[in-house]
Amino acid sequence: MIEMKGFSLGEVGAEQLDELWMRGGFPRAFLTKDAADSLQWKKGFIRTFLERDLGNLGFGMSPVMMRRFWSMIAHYNGQNWKSTEIAASLGIAPNTARSYMDALEQTFMVRQLPPWFANVKKRLVKSPKLYFRDTGIFHTLLGIESERDLLRHPKLGASWENFALEQVLSLLRPSEAYFYAVHGSLELDLFIPGRQSLGVEFKRQDAPKVTKSMRQAIADLELEMLWVVYPGSREIQLDDKILAKPISRIRPD
Repeated sequence: MIEMKGFSLGEVGAEQLDELWMRGGFPRAFLTKDAADSLQWKKGFIRTFLERDLGNLGFGMSPVMMRRFWSMIAHYNGQNWKSTEIAASLGIAPNTARSYMDALEQTFMVRQLPPWFANVKKRLVKSPKLYFRDTGIFHTLLGIESERDLLRHPKLGASWENFALEQVLSLLRPSEAYFYAVHGSLELDLFIPGRQSLGVEFKRQDAPKVTKSMRQAIADLELEMLWVVYPGSREIQLDDKILAKPISRIRPD
């Protein structure tokens, strides 16, 4: 099985980072001559996906209800997924909400990032986090039509975290990936286990800083290194095991 992803930053180049983030990685959305054409293509894609593709793939959902569900969960991007909360908002049963989510995950529209269950005596968060596989589709569902709209939107930070996480996973291609969170305490955006375990935090800041939460994550998970992925241009050693890593300079080992 080969999973065909959209364009990655490694393929289009760092100089087109903002365009890839805004338009998304679908080739026909990214390669259009202007933002208006890109938006039009994404609107058409969403409509045909709901009205034709889901049915052809055997998912018997109402296109109208699925559109409402898909638009609703866009407001939960980067947050823990709880089917009961979404179901109550839409007036549907929790198992219906779960079936809608399963359909979107199986068709590679969304990602449920699982939590890491470490053997520590702490109250760990156990529900998965929700991310969109393509930020262009995410923006379209939220009605974000331009870079100006994005920079003013309350979901700006969630959009950047989503984009950066998908780029890191696309470039590194780990066999396993999780997040790590303790109720009322620390949270690590991405944990990639292995012989040299890696932690990743995503910060849309010009000068990221070390936090107590980062140091605690290193201790709890015995991390070899923790990256703070940010939109700058310089690698900065923030601490012994903490490196500020420009998103444009991430490369597979």
